[in-house]
Amino acid sequence: MRDGAYATYARWCDGGHAPRRCDADVTGPGPGRNFPVPTRRRTVAGMAPAPTNPQTPDDDPEDYVGLDARTAEQRARDRGWSTVRTLPPDAVITMEYLFGRLNFTVEDGVVTRSWKG
Repeated sequence: MRDGAYATYARWCDGGHAPRRCDADVTGPGPGRNFPVPTRRRTVAGMAPAPTNPQTPDDDPEDYVGLDARTAEQRARDRGWSTVRTLPPDAVITMEYLFGRLNFTVEDGVVTRSWKG
């Protein structure tokens, strides 16, 4: 009775013992087969909670353009920015958005560009 792909499936599910429903089996019949295609079961209980996004300070990044780098960084921290990133012009950076981060492009000690994230 156990021949071909079904035999392989049964051994995969229960180590070759009597046929039983496989824990990983959640889909319908596979193409040209009479048994479910094994897939991983996804449960809400096993998932990490959704992250809550902290508030960013209500501050206009354009207010920092033209300030010297030290003054701009101190002002940003005083206004509640948790991270201040100072970058040279044309720096290669990752573009992931981080709440609470303020980015500065600094050229000759002066902020030339400022943005959130």
